Parts: sequence; structure tokens; C-alpha cells
Amino acid sequence: MITWQVVAAGPLLRLDERLGRAALHPDPFSRFLADLGNVQVAVPVLAVALAYVALRGRRSGTPRWWLPPAAAAALMAPVPALIVPLKSAVARYGPPTAPPGPGYFPSGHTATALIVYGAATLLLLPWLPTPHARRELTTACAVLNAAVGIGLIRSGYHWPLDVVASWCLCTMLLTGLTLLVDRAMRRDPSPAEAVD
Repeated sequence: MITWQVVAAGPLLRLDERLGRAALHPDPFSRFLADLGNVQVAVPVLAVALAYVALRGRRSGTPRWWLPPAAAAALMAPVPALIVPLKSAVARYGPPTAPPGPGYFPSGHTATALIVYGAATLLLLPWLPTPHARRELTTACAVLNAAVGIGLIRSGYHWPLDVVASWCLCTMLLTGLTLLVDRAMRRDPSPAEAVD
């Protein structure tokens, strides 16, 4: 629906541009938040989570310990394969402060942030010993991804719908990862139980 509204210049697009102009307030903190969606910043976070979970799984003797980290790493591959053609097909121009030219819908920085921080969170959740710790990590992931989106909009790099479209698209990818990891972990004892 979002893509259709953008392509057809529907009422949602007009509302989006009004909201984007109202939220536009470039400042160093907004740019810092937007930069958290850069590949150079986000991917090392995922690499650390992959290494940690693989090491913990192997040391604890968890069967198929390699599957969740491998699946999370592989999840990065479809992101550009989906985002780049969609950017070309929609050819949406960015906010007035963005560099000229099409290719702003959906947001690649938002997609990178959601996949990287979301996958890292999903990998780490089974290793956290308490429900409180799992809630805190999930909340931190949601806040971080919201902050990246807000930073992109306030900095004038993207319209709000660019960000929301990436959230929708990448939520589907993360749901697939969740189902895969959950299925693998259901067959085996949980990592926290395996360590105890």
C-alpha cells in the first residue's frame, strides 16, 4: 500500500511530504542517529553478535550451533537485492535538503539498521538468562531503530514513508529469521539450559 501511494502520488504521499517538511531539522545529533544505519557502523555490531553466539553455542555443545549465526549473516544478502531494484523502480526524489536525483524509497540505511540490530537481538535473546534482560534488549533494539529513522527524517535524508517502507519490508525478513531460529532452538535445549 505504501509503495502504491508513493508511485500513484496518493493522499498518503502528500501527508508524508508535509510531515517530512515539518520534522526537518538537520543538526549534528540527528546526523549521528542517521549514521547508526551506515553499513560501516552497523555491520561490525552484527559481526560481534555472530561471533559471540557462535562461540557460546559451540562451547556449550548446542547442536547446530552454527545455524542461527549463519542464517543471520545470510539475511544481509537479500537486503540490497530487494532495496536497490525497488529504489530504481519507484524512483522517488528525496527531501529538499537531500542530494538531487531519485532513489530514496525505501531507505537503505533504515533497512541496514533494522536487519543488523534486529538480527543481533534475535541471536542474543536465547542466551539471556531472564525475561527482564530479554525485554530490555528488545526495547533497546526498537529504540535504536526508531532513532535511526528519526535521524534520517530530521536530517532530511529521507521522507517518513521511505523509513516506514523499509521497516515493513525488513520486518518480514526478520520474521523469517525468527521462525528459523525458533524452529532450530525448539529441537534442541535452549542455550541458557545447555549452559546450566
